[in-house]
Amino acid sequence: MKITFVLPGYCLKPVGGAKVVYQYANQLVGRGHEVFVIHPRYMKNLPETFIKRIKYIYKIFVKPEKRKWQVIDEKVHMLYVHEPADRYLPDADVVFATAWQTTEYVREYPASKGRKFSLIQHYEAWSGSAERVNATWKGPFKDIVIAKWLFNRGLELGISKDQMFYVPNGIDHAAFRIIKPIEGRPYRVGMMYHKAEWKGSKDGIKALKIVRESHPNLKAVLFGADKRPLFLPAWIEYRHFPSQKELAERIYNEISIYLCSSWTEGAPAPPAEAMACGCALVSTNCTGIDEYAEHGVTALLSPIKDPEALAENLKRLLEDDNLRVKIARAGNERIKEFTWEHSTDLLEEAIKQ
Repeated sequence: MKITFVLPGYCLKPVGGAKVVYQYANQLVGRGHEVFVIHPRYMKNLPETFIKRIKYIYKIFVKPEKRKWQVIDEKVHMLYVHEPADRYLPDADVVFATAWQTTEYVREYPASKGRKFSLIQHYEAWSGSAERVNATWKGPFKDIVIAKWLFNRGLELGISKDQMFYVPNGIDHAAFRIIKPIEGRPYRVGMMYHKAEWKGSKDGIKALKIVRESHPNLKAVLFGADKRPLFLPAWIEYRHFPSQKELAERIYNEISIYLCSSWTEGAPAPPAEAMACGCALVSTNCTGIDEYAEHGVTALLSPIKDPEALAENLKRLLEDDNLRVKIARAGNERIKEFTWEHSTDLLEEAIKQ
């Protein structure tokens, strides 16, 4: 089959939703499908700045930059177009919208561009009006949702069960795996930093500061696509834009606990990757985390926007190494159930239906 994925742009930095698309592209070309990933420069429903336009042209045509944060099979057709209008797309058997903005385009494609699917990775009201976002769940699409909570949100919006397919994200276990034994890991906590407010990074940093007051030997490492924030304490290490290899081997495998402080997620990938690398998870009970995190079994969970509660759970694991190891081992076993091979099986089944 010919399969097209329409992204909302060219990702200059790591973006979870784009990583999922590239993973599916890799899997599908490995199974003999022909896959096109569309990267538009302009979209009428997304603001464009002059700087954004120049960066797009420079990165793609003047100095192409390999995505060190995601390996992409050379058989995948990476297409860079002016706009995701149908005249710029190849004919195909199946076409996927991958964000609410792309859904507004895909809805209008002629049948020659393929049967229409929407890969829903979040309830995206944080980037558009609820009215427009809700409308993109409906129409001539089959909806692929990556988390159970999104399936339930679809039902609340009046989407029938027959129109939706639950396809959880996988983990690349060849890249994210235990290299250093879970036992004996350093007194060190890791966390992804993101400047978006709903990622809750300031809550996570506050929790680390609270723990540091009673555990002065605590060390922490944050990482992210953004540069080191100026307000970050000097005792917290920061890794800017780590490669996938560095993230797995030099961050996840060199910490004992991974901290997630998000307020909402589709199905967060970094905590899952950290669990695959042997970290014990301390997290908020944000949407999507329950795909693999069970309080007291595979993680310690607390309410969102409550750094004090996050700090208490961090202290529990820092002060009880047996519990830390138990949580880490159970989490690692749970996350092994999530593979890209299985996810692609489900995606192919949805397409064929």
